[in-house]
Amino acid sequence: MDFQVVLLAGGTSETLSPLVSRDVPKALLPVANRPLLSYPLDLLEASDLKDLIVVVEGQEAARLVGAWVSSAYLDRLRVEVVAVPEDLGSAGALRAISKRLTANDILVISGDLVTDVLPGAVAATHRRNGAVVTALLCSVPVSGPSDTPSSSGKDKAKKPNRLNIVGLDKTKQFLLHIVSGTEVEKDVRVHKRKIQAVGQMEIRSDLMDAHLYAFKRTILQDVLEQKEAYRSIRLEVLPYLVRSQLRSAPSVGNGRPVDETGNSAVLSSGNLQCLSQHRVIAPSAFKQDVLSRSCGGHRCCAYIAPKSKYCHRLNSIQSYSDINRDVIGEASHLSGYSFSAHNNIIHPSCVLGSKTTIGPHCILAEGSQLGDKCSVKRSVIGRHCRIGSNVKIVNSVVMNHVVIEDGCHIQGSVVCNNVQLQERAVLKDCQIGAGYIVTTGSEHKAESLARK
Repeated sequence: MDFQVVLLAGGTSETLSPLVSRDVPKALLPVANRPLLSYPLDLLEASDLKDLIVVVEGQEAARLVGAWVSSAYLDRLRVEVVAVPEDLGSAGALRAISKRLTANDILVISGDLVTDVLPGAVAATHRRNGAVVTALLCSVPVSGPSDTPSSSGKDKAKKPNRLNIVGLDKTKQFLLHIVSGTEVEKDVRVHKRKIQAVGQMEIRSDLMDAHLYAFKRTILQDVLEQKEAYRSIRLEVLPYLVRSQLRSAPSVGNGRPVDETGNSAVLSSGNLQCLSQHRVIAPSAFKQDVLSRSCGGHRCCAYIAPKSKYCHRLNSIQSYSDINRDVIGEASHLSGYSFSAHNNIIHPSCVLGSKTTIGPHCILAEGSQLGDKCSVKRSVIGRHCRIGSNVKIVNSVVMNHVVIEDGCHIQGSVVCNNVQLQERAVLKDCQIGAGYIVTTGSEHKAESLARK
């Protein structure tokens, strides 16, 4: 039987407030004027994975997502939208639909993943190695604003974040160790026996767990049933499976790993080097001997995306800005649009005033109007916006039906649906919730504004 696909679409995430709301759940949040959920759905369609379950937190969010999917993907995908209670976590959401899972292998994808890595590559690795879980790992994305004269400084530089610490075998196919969440900032502890068993382990901190997994169904269902307190796939389910594949390592009374002399083996997180102090065994010996002695012989694998691939999760306000920046910039192939010779998109129905300029890496959706002497740089403007004269918009996202009056300046900000900016309002690094009115002449910096 083919893979069964589960797409975890979330609900109304508090971390994305005020961008999301009851009217715009996370799955429908616009990225380059397309709903976020369209990115993983198009990816699945391109991989010929057309039967899937979309899990949405909350009845109303599920209704909105279901209506949009039915309209946008009619005759393209066969989608069952299932509502689950809010705040269950990724593992809890899977647990809630566990009885619907019937295929031998399950492909689980986060609905906030924007990538061009085909899920079929992960599925093929999973099947080839007979794994119980295979996780997509990709390069940690950079975060921060595009380079502009006003965004210089140490605190504004684009920089990668450390999201995971992973241990891989010599072939980089098998996942031997993983640390996530708050544990990343602590010392890395690795069992000496584990290193001896696999011969060589490479510790890396430059890879991100992309929240795309292939699971053996029976193992996944057993873990979800037995570990009822588990809420997170990334923080709990995956590390548990990785630990249990080599659980024979000895430990001292306090549970710390020991070396050959009986002392605990501790690696400083500041010294993440390749560990190759022990005998090297062939990959075939690793697969056949080491794992066959542990936990019924199950194997945890990794598919490491090529560095040329794009991979980012939209799970914060900053990542929302980052992904919009990338999808209209260096990763424009993900947008699904054909950019003009000027490297931008201006819908034919848009009206531009005299001396108004639209720079590269911009999108203007249908029906929007701009007055005279406006400047738009590296920004997304949604449908049917009314923008006055002498307005400057830089590194920003302006959603649908927004009114921006004369003389306003917007930089590094997100402006949601139906917002009104009155004359000469100034926004820098702000988020403005739907329907909010920014008053005449007001200036806001690094603020989140929403209707009460």
